Amino acid sequence: MTAITIREVPDPILETLKLKAAKAGKSLQAYLLDLVTREAATPTLAEMMARLDRETRADVSTSDILAAIDDGRERR
Repeated sequence: MTAITIREVPDPILETLKLKAAKAGKSLQAYLLDLVTREAATPTLAEMMARLDRETRADVSTSDILAAIDDGRERR
């Protein structure tokens, strides 16, 4: 595994992270590893949009949609 160093972390940020880690019952290292792991697993907006585009293709025209609406209204 590779070690990562983050330099010049402002003291208030470090203290906040330490507090959050303690509240989670984790060491700062374990807490930060969880954060980085979660971030790496989260798809980007572009990736989500590409997936949505792939999975939601429909061959329905505007006229088909309008005809279905009209049909539904006539059945009331």
